[in-house]
Amino acid sequence: IEVGARSLIGHHLHALAAGGFEDVVINVAYRGEQIVAALGDGSAWGLRLHYSRETPGELDTGGGIKRALPLLGEAPFALISADVFTDYDYARLHERRHADAHCVLVENPEHHAQGDFGLVDGRLVDHEPRLTYAGIGVFDPARFAVRDVQRFAMADVIRDALQAGRASGEQHAGRWIDVGRPSALEQARRLATID
Repeated sequence: IEVGARSLIGHHLHALAAGGFEDVVINVAYRGEQIVAALGDGSAWGLRLHYSRETPGELDTGGGIKRALPLLGEAPFALISADVFTDYDYARLHERRHADAHCVLVENPEHHAQGDFGLVDGRLVDHEPRLTYAGIGVFDPARFAVRDVQRFAMADVIRDALQAGRASGEQHAGRWIDVGRPSALEQARRLATID
């Protein structure tokens, strides 16, 4: 999906490289081979790309990450949802490299007015007022490895960490758009032409 002069995932890869990341694991499912063919080994961004493949719809987000664990290693890893357009500085995620579960939150968009989690003194809480999980965070792979099912949602992992008192967060006040709807994609494209 093109957003301005780059593909949407190209924006992420450019920002990850600028943020000091070197290795990126991309979970591919629907049209996965087209993604692999388009991105290659990542050298165009100064990155090393690795691919974890799954059948579309088979595992949900959490299960897809669990399948990718052999590529991710044992240390906490940064997680970026490919369907957001943002100016969040990914270099900040290095500060959270010892996190159990650290989530970037944003103001609630119209299509998700109820939000996901509250934020009090840098800790995620399960009460009002709620913000929306931005699809950006840092997670300990053990949070995925211990689950005894193959298919599960990312929200399950975050809620488990929250219940254990091990979930932190921060609010991003800058640009963030969930491009899962045509109107949002057009908004992202307009903003990308301004940059």
